[in-house]
Amino acid sequence: MSAAALLPILALLSSLLAAVVIFALPETSHRLRTLVNLLAALLKLGIVAVMTWGVLQGIDFSVSFTMLPGVRFMLRADALAMLFAGLSALLWLFTTIYAVGYLEDSPNRSRFFGFFSLCVASTMGIALAGNLFTFFLFYEMLTLSTYPLVVHRGTDKALQAGRNYIIYTLGGGVVLLLGIAWLHGLAGDLAFRETGHFQGADPALHGQLTLIFILLIAGLGVKAGMFPVHGWLPQAMVAPAPVSALLHAVAVVKAGAFGIVRVVYDVYGIDFAFALGLLQPLAWLAAFTILYGSVRALTQIDLKRRLAFSTISQVSYIILGVTLFGPIGTVGGLVHLLHQGIMKITLFFCAGNYAETLGVHRVDELDGAGVRMPATSAAFTLAVLGMIGVPPLAGFVTKWMLGAGALAASMEWVIVVLLISSLLNAAYFLPIVYRLWFSPVAAPWPAERRWGRLETSAWLFWPPLITTLMLVLVGLLAATAYSPLSWARLIVVRMYLP
Repeated sequence: MSAAALLPILALLSSLLAAVVIFALPETSHRLRTLVNLLAALLKLGIVAVMTWGVLQGIDFSVSFTMLPGVRFMLRADALAMLFAGLSALLWLFTTIYAVGYLEDSPNRSRFFGFFSLCVASTMGIALAGNLFTFFLFYEMLTLSTYPLVVHRGTDKALQAGRNYIIYTLGGGVVLLLGIAWLHGLAGDLAFRETGHFQGADPALHGQLTLIFILLIAGLGVKAGMFPVHGWLPQAMVAPAPVSALLHAVAVVKAGAFGIVRVVYDVYGIDFAFALGLLQPLAWLAAFTILYGSVRALTQIDLKRRLAFSTISQVSYIILGVTLFGPIGTVGGLVHLLHQGIMKITLFFCAGNYAETLGVHRVDELDGAGVRMPATSAAFTLAVLGMIGVPPLAGFVTKWMLGAGALAASMEWVIVVLLISSLLNAAYFLPIVYRLWFSPVAAPWPAERRWGRLETSAWLFWPPLITTLMLVLVGLLAATAYSPLSWARLIVVRMYLP
């Protein structure tokens, strides 16, 4: 096996083997478990960095073998795969650091970090999947590995949230499998291909292909948090903050959105999907989800639930970009995959800091928290401004590209959706910022803890500051050669333009 074929396997094994080791460690082996976590995260990041450089140079990283007659297990690193793999590897490192501090005094840490590593291995498999069969294997592995994280606390609320999560996601998996099996019966084992597989397909098959597309999008839409199959996501906020960050920024919702991109572009082909009339209804659904999530966020008092409905809204920007039928909109949707991850992980890190340091979980308990925790509150504020779309932050780049893509595609109504969404973002985020900085402390914090010179534990303090710096830099340096925006353009030019 060549080195190029070996690297995708190593990218998976870096976290799979870490999970095996962590599961085997005694609960009291705190330092060794932390060391294994950090080394695995750094190793994965290094492997992904090498693969990203290789893809840029045109090196083919792929491996495949037959699992069943007519069915192949296939891993392949293309430019789109490395966008998602890079996001997962980078944010896993920061989430691991954060989780070590967050769970410092918690029981069952070996179990938690074992499934944590399995979750990231699943995400990496989804990113590197070369066909729908391989994608589905890791997609379901992601469901099973995240369930123990959602129910980690073991409370009645956590168990109920876990039940809802598994019902939604396994149900979505069944629908997805039905679509994949039907498609396999029509066309065989289809590898992801830049032009899709159905341009010039027999018109007699168009009806079946339309129904299959609906099944695939419905199954993927569960994890993407699209209306009306989003209900699991706010309920899962009972999970610890690192899990919430993982669900929203690194793994689950991104897996759903990434899968939709693969189906539209690499299975059906964007031209065929447009000709079949599939993109317009998907655009309407994405737009409705964007507005619905924002409206629901307005009424949430629990901070993490407000962030969850924000995610429901924000992830659909990715899907909306895909449906704009043009390179500019596609670039906007793809770059938002990364930008939203950076902004949302920052917000959940900050929410976890307020909970662990002050015992604060509700929006109305945040009065004056900016004075007590200025660094965390500054990070939260910048991430909020990014979500709203204030230049020159990451969110502005996304909305600018989506708006330009909408104009290029003669879909001016999308501009209205983006404007309304930004106003709603401001309506549910800015009152929090006001409370942090300008409202006096009304009462003692519910459960304040102190860690010496820093406002919180060092493990919790530095990750949101680093991710905040990232969201500023990816906005300021968007026009540079190696920015996420430039990589999204590379994907479109290399993979989806004639």
